Amino acid sequence: MTVGDLGEFGLIAAITAQLPRGGRTVVGVGDDAAVLAAPDGRVVATMDLLVEARHFRRDWSAPADIGGKAAARNLADVAAMGATPVALLVGLAAPGDLPVAWAQDFVSGMAAECARTGATVVGGDVSSADAIMLAVTALGDLAGREPVTRAGARPGDLLAVAGVLGYAAAGLALLGAGLAEPAALVTAYRWPRPPYDAGPEAAALGATSMIDVSDGLVADVGHVAQASGVLIDIDTARLEPGDDLLAAAARLGASGPAGPAERSGPAERSESARQGGQGGGPARALVWMLTGGEDHALAATFPPGATLPARWQVIGRVTEGQGVSVNGRPFRGRPGWDHFI
Repeated sequence: MTVGDLGEFGLIAAITAQLPRGGRTVVGVGDDAAVLAAPDGRVVATMDLLVEARHFRRDWSAPADIGGKAAARNLADVAAMGATPVALLVGLAAPGDLPVAWAQDFVSGMAAECARTGATVVGGDVSSADAIMLAVTALGDLAGREPVTRAGARPGDLLAVAGVLGYAAAGLALLGAGLAEPAALVTAYRWPRPPYDAGPEAAALGATSMIDVSDGLVADVGHVAQASGVLIDIDTARLEPGDDLLAAAARLGASGPAGPAERSGPAERSESARQGGQGGGPARALVWMLTGGEDHALAATFPPGATLPARWQVIGRVTEGQGVSVNGRPFRGRPGWDHFI
């Protein structure tokens, strides 16, 4: 059965039947709008778009993977404000010949990712379109904390990261080359697993700024530097590619064709290698860590001398100046993803 066979309201009924009701939901799916309890008196809100063939491919990712990814990229933005995700609103546009089972599996993946944070899907909309398009709004609760923005980094602060870097970019490059191993990297591209609870944790630890690494570490740290009016230096000696990244780099070859996720040319990769003091396969792995997006790690700055849990890896420092440097030098390669470049 297709969504066209089922019709708009039949499709809504089929996919919402799978969704649990959240503890803060006063009015859920089925009315003109949802109503949520907001004990803090403030609501963190963000939204994101995903377009088929731009953000995902159905021949590379299962529907549950796509649903999980759509939820993760929005829930991570809430966590990056130091908040706890509470709810999602989901817009789904799809061709009429899309199987209903696809839509149901998509929602099951989204619900599964929400369950990792205690969030729920509380409403949305469906429409017809020539390709699948998703518009997801996430809402979060600060629980009395002040939001952690991009604008608070100060000279002397430490730059730290929680979560993995470069995995999704490497996974996409592997898929683009027709490879499926190392499987952990391909899985990371298909369905990232952000460290959601690290966001509120960072706020409690006194983080001065924070951002979700969605477009690349250099690019996203650059947003923090710009908003804060500082220079942030990344120390690549602290970015140690794991075995899976090194294995992927070796499989693809140090001079082989770049995968779709690798938006830097050979000269830019060479510059990144020079700045990282590495060559060959490790240089490609380093480029993934510096410029690859969609892992949704959290990058935050902390006051000097802050004692951080083990999962927060210090990778740099904030100084006087402007922009981002790598090992004390301006970064010459493309810093990350930009839809219009």
